[in-house]
Amino acid sequence: MAATNIFKKVLATIDLGDEESSVKVIQAAQEVMVAEDTLHVVCVVPDYGRSIVGTFFPADHEKEMIEHATQALHAFTAKHVPKGTRIQHIIAHGSIYEEIIAAADQCEADLIVVGSHRPALKDYLLGPNASRVVRHARQSVLVVRH
Repeated sequence: MAATNIFKKVLATIDLGDEESSVKVIQAAQEVMVAEDTLHVVCVVPDYGRSIVGTFFPADHEKEMIEHATQALHAFTAKHVPKGTRIQHIIAHGSIYEEIIAAADQCEADLIVVGSHRPALKDYLLGPNASRVVRHARQSVLVVRH
């Protein structure tokens, strides 16, 4: 029995710094979602918080990063998601895995599709963010290898 088109609310996680992996995530999400439903697409802009790193950037740097990510995510989906697909773009800001889980809860996703790079031994099969999403999400998680 094929496992296609069985999820109604799918959240695809996009890494704008890794287009090849993100394209595979989008393709996998579309293969398993019900075609008439909305594809939820999230991109997380990391938060520097109050760390020493944050002091090296101008005060409005994170706002500019979020605006850039918004434009880049829309351009990515325009290029890689078939016309006619309903899309909800989500730009989150903070801890990557926490924001992915929060976005999945907010859009009531029943599946999270996340990419994972070829693992190093230290990562124990999954990258740190993919691994945390798998461990902490209440939803099913599909990990797409790069």
